[in-house]
Amino acid sequence: MINYPFGSNSPKAFNAYPRGEFDLESGTIRKVRKPKLSPIKMVRSFGKHIHYYYKLHPVMGFFIALSFGVTILIILSIYESRFHLTSSYRRMDLGSDNYPFAKLRNLVMVAGHSVYTSSSCAKVDKEDSWFLETYQKHPGQASTFVKHIQEGVEITAKDDEALLLFSGGETRKDAGPRSEAQSYWTVAESKRWFGKQEDVRWRALTEEHARDSFENLLFSVCRFRELTGTYPHNITVVGYDFKEDRFVNLHRSAISFPATNFFYAGTPASVTSIDAALKGEAMVRSQFQEDPYGCLGSLHRKKLGRDPFHRTIPYPNGCPEIEGLFRYCGAALYQGSLPWSQ
Repeated sequence: MINYPFGSNSPKAFNAYPRGEFDLESGTIRKVRKPKLSPIKMVRSFGKHIHYYYKLHPVMGFFIALSFGVTILIILSIYESRFHLTSSYRRMDLGSDNYPFAKLRNLVMVAGHSVYTSSSCAKVDKEDSWFLETYQKHPGQASTFVKHIQEGVEITAKDDEALLLFSGGETRKDAGPRSEAQSYWTVAESKRWFGKQEDVRWRALTEEHARDSFENLLFSVCRFRELTGTYPHNITVVGYDFKEDRFVNLHRSAISFPATNFFYAGTPASVTSIDAALKGEAMVRSQFQEDPYGCLGSLHRKKLGRDPFHRTIPYPNGCPEIEGLFRYCGAALYQGSLPWSQ
């Protein structure tokens, strides 16, 4: 019996039904062109397939649709955050000619402690001209504020590359919407800048959002960046002498600023308040040791209480390079990259 091979794999397979149309006149087979689907038809066809699949597997279809939606939202949020960050950098990259104090390299910061409430500047060294908390009501307290202002002016006058910033927000509700920083600037103005007006006044400004000593430092660094286009090479803080350890060892370490470029100019508290001041400082210092950024527990609650008018803090818009430091909250020190540590 002879076996004849059949099928397409056989070398002599017979194509009984050739593909295409047979042309009677030419005796050849013409290939049939498939009609091209328009984009609209393709979308409709895809939609029908999805609809059919959803009918067969409604639960699975729901989860697939949910996953797709979440993925799109994540992609959009990442794109938006990168867009805003890029925009911030572009806004800050203005060139030295567009910053009003681009030639200044050093920061002198005077930390505010009270709001000046008198309608006259004739009694700046009198306690009833200032809004004082109970623990501040001691004879000679107002004079210590004026001494801080004078010290900041004199330090700035000795450094042609220094920018003076008075730091402190609208911290007292009963004092009205007046900032500590603006109070100090006004007192300096009333004192004609202690004989240094021509030299210092043009480079003395304010930082009006800080609510505690750590923010005095951090916010002033950001404000310096807004005004000069760069970060300070040296920082000098002016305050009470008993707060030196808090600023030099705790706040400076929290922002990882080089110790060799950080200075503190301390003036004494009033004689009648020194004992209570030292006791209170020991407590606050221990709190910052446990909570270096003042974002947890009692320090955080105290900070909220010092914002009676719910001011929106603009930072770190003016200093995008240290945004991570502003967003950080933890008991351990911040480990991210910072401009002055590179």
